[in-house]
Amino acid sequence: MTLKSTLYAGFAVIASLGVAACGGESEESSAPVENAAPMDNAARLDAVLAGDHRSEEERARDEYRHPKETLLFFGMEPDMTVVEVYPGGGWYTQIIAPYLETGGGKLYAASFPAEGASERARAALDAFRKTYVEGPETYGEVEMTTLGEGHHIAPEGSADMVVTFRNIHSFMGREIAEDTFEEFYRALKPGGVLGVVEHNADGSDLPRDGSSGYVYTDDVIAMAEAAGFEFDSASEINANPADTKDHPFGVWTLPPVRRSAQINGEDDPDFDRAHYDAIGESDRMTLKFRKSIAADGALLE
Repeated sequence: MTLKSTLYAGFAVIASLGVAACGGESEESSAPVENAAPMDNAARLDAVLAGDHRSEEERARDEYRHPKETLLFFGMEPDMTVVEVYPGGGWYTQIIAPYLETGGGKLYAASFPAEGASERARAALDAFRKTYVEGPETYGEVEMTTLGEGHHIAPEGSADMVVTFRNIHSFMGREIAEDTFEEFYRALKPGGVLGVVEHNADGSDLPRDGSSGYVYTDDVIAMAEAAGFEFDSASEINANPADTKDHPFGVWTLPPVRRSAQINGEDDPDFDRAHYDAIGESDRMTLKFRKSIAADGALLE
C-alpha cells in the first residue's frame, strides 16, 4: 500500500468510528477509501514523518531541522510542483516526495552536474536516483535535473515552489550564487515561493564569503532581491541561540559532521568534542521569498 493510500485509509477509519459513536451505520462505510475526506497538510506531514521509510537516525534530526514546521511556513501544498535544490543524500526528499505523492504533486530534484564530478559524487547521484526516482511507490513522481551552466532545474515558469536547505554558502564558495538565484526565479511561476534555510552568521564576526558555512541574513536577502524576488517573511523555526558560531572548523565542527582537531590522524584528546555536541546543530535562518505576480507580463495588460 502506498503512503497516499495509507493516509486515506486512516481517515476512512476515523470517519467510520465517528458514525459508530453516534449509534448509526453508514452506507458509505464500504465505499473505497479514496472517497474519504482528505487529511489537512499538517496531518499529511505527520504521517510522512512517522513513515517506516525513515530511519531512526534520520528521525533524530527532526529536533533540529523542524521539517513539518518549516514546510508549513513555506506554504507547501501536496499538489504543488516543487524543486528541491541540492538534495544531497535526500534527507528532505524523504519527506517532500511522499508528501507531494499524497496530493498528486511533482518533485524536481536539482543536483550538481555529473560531468566533471568525482567518482564519489557520481556514485551519490546514482544512489539518489535508485532510491527516489526508481522508488515511485513511496516517493511518487521525482525527476532529477541539474543546476549548472547549460542546464535548468525545471521548465521555465513551471514550479510553485523552490526550496534549498543549507546550500547558499556552497553557491557562494563556487561563485555561482548570482546565477543560482536567477535560475530559481526563472523556474518559478509568477507568485511562486522560494524557501531558504541556511546557517545563520548574524551576530558574529565571520567573513561574508560563506567559507565558514555561515551566511548573513541580509546577504541572502540582497542576493534574492537582486534576482527579482520580493522578501516575504522570516521565521525563527530553525534558530539555535546556543550556537556561538566561533568554532574552529566552522559550522562543520557541529553535528552532524562533527569535525575534530587531530594529531597524526587521530582525534586530539584535548579537543572538547562534548562541548560542540551539546550545542547541537547550527543556528539557521528560515526565509520566504516570492516571485511577483507582476512578473507575468500578461497580467499587466
